[in-house]
Amino acid sequence: MGGPEVEAFLSHLATGRRVSASTQNQALAALLFLYRHVLNVELPWLDEVVRAKRPQRLPVVLSPAEVAAVLAHLDGVYGLIASLLYGSGLRVLEALRLRVKDVDFEYQRLLIRDAKGGKDRVALLPNVAMDPLQRHLQRVRQLHSAAIDAGHGGAELPMALARKYPHAHLDWSWQYVFPAGRPSRDPRSAILRRHHLHEVGMQRRMRAAVRRAGLTKLATPHTLRHCFATHLLESGADIRTVQELLGHKDVATTQIYTHVLNRGVLGARSPLDRLNTADPTGGARSRVTPDRD
Repeated sequence: MGGPEVEAFLSHLATGRRVSASTQNQALAALLFLYRHVLNVELPWLDEVVRAKRPQRLPVVLSPAEVAAVLAHLDGVYGLIASLLYGSGLRVLEALRLRVKDVDFEYQRLLIRDAKGGKDRVALLPNVAMDPLQRHLQRVRQLHSAAIDAGHGGAELPMALARKYPHAHLDWSWQYVFPAGRPSRDPRSAILRRHHLHEVGMQRRMRAAVRRAGLTKLATPHTLRHCFATHLLESGADIRTVQELLGHKDVATTQIYTHVLNRGVLGARSPLDRLNTADPTGGARSRVTPDRD
């Protein structure tokens, strides 16, 4: 099959099979890999493909009471991670990839390195998380010392720092704040290191906590970041400040949270609620009553 046939197949996925945009993109990437690396054929530009539309969906947001109920069912390390996701607005991997040197207790902030888009930013460190995080780091330091004695201490360093500073991977400041329970062998260097916790573990515990809290909303760990932004805006925070804390490049990305505020779009009030209020002229109070058979 050539370019026209591949275009027809990808268009059929969008129009006939009605797959999502990510599924169509995955099929396109697989076909390009097959032709380029297996068949040694370069496909022409696929300009005539009918692209599947990516729907614009509002984020799932929990109320403060619902967040408290979920956090009550998370304890230990994962409870601390969830507190940072909600209290600092971190993405899951941003929290898991935190290094000891990036936690600033003096200025009460977290330094997020190489975040989405390759940007650094400063995040809040909540007061409530200060003491638990300090106690957690004391335990992690003991594990780090024991790991060095066992011969598998050290963390992977970013970029080419390992060549520039050969022994920096053993330095306490470069260790992960949330290290994995067991060391693992790096597939590229074959060195036994202690990596950070895997995001799947956080996702499973969050799902279990939502279920035990009795919530019907499809909340994930990333939902806590949505709650951080929404609840900040509800408390009167400036949208530009929220944009900076979240690390959004464009304020339009942050504006989506204005659509899920408690007060509704533009603070509008439902006309149904107006029917259930007292008549300002002193008339009888109107109520909506169900139909009676």
